[in-house]
Amino acid sequence: MRLRERFPRRLPLAMVTALGAVTAAAVALHGALLQLQPAQARNMWTRGVFPVVSFAGYTSHFGTRTGPWGAAEPHYGLDIAAPMGSPIRNWWGGVVDSVINDGTCGLGLVIRSGEYEHIYCHLSGSVSGGVYRSGPVAIRAGQAVRTGELIGHVGVTGRSTGPHLHWGMRFRDAWVDPALVLRTMARARQGAV
Repeated sequence: MRLRERFPRRLPLAMVTALGAVTAAAVALHGALLQLQPAQARNMWTRGVFPVVSFAGYTSHFGTRTGPWGAAEPHYGLDIAAPMGSPIRNWWGGVVDSVINDGTCGLGLVIRSGEYEHIYCHLSGSVSGGVYRSGPVAIRAGQAVRTGELIGHVGVTGRSTGPHLHWGMRFRDAWVDPALVLRTMARARQGAV
């Protein structure tokens, strides 16, 4: 799948409304999977890792928002503010699907973990020959990455107005609000899933 299909620039209002419906369907499916085997699901969700080491707050939510240049637009992830250069850890073990270097995401990674695809944008560093590099990190498509592994550093590349991580997530090709995943992880750690 091309990046433009992952991050369309503008969507008609009907498609923005459909985004909410698709996300609700993905969350319902995700919830149904959790209910099939609650003890196993609880154990699974306790293994996820919050991706930003030096958390400074959330700067933009998932869904329709007013973008940095004043227009209403869909936002397919959660923006997590952190100081420039802060370490970014992999949410869940998987395989790097692609390395991104464009004007929207900037420098980024797409990692596939089973039926989940997690996207990390606005990283600092460089991309050359299909390899993302930042400090000791060197990552290419096809590479396996562990849960919690250092995969990059916070930057301001692409369409960004300040240092943060744009963290997007898809489940079975439908966009999901990463905040719902974080809440599920927190509930699992409290034994509530």
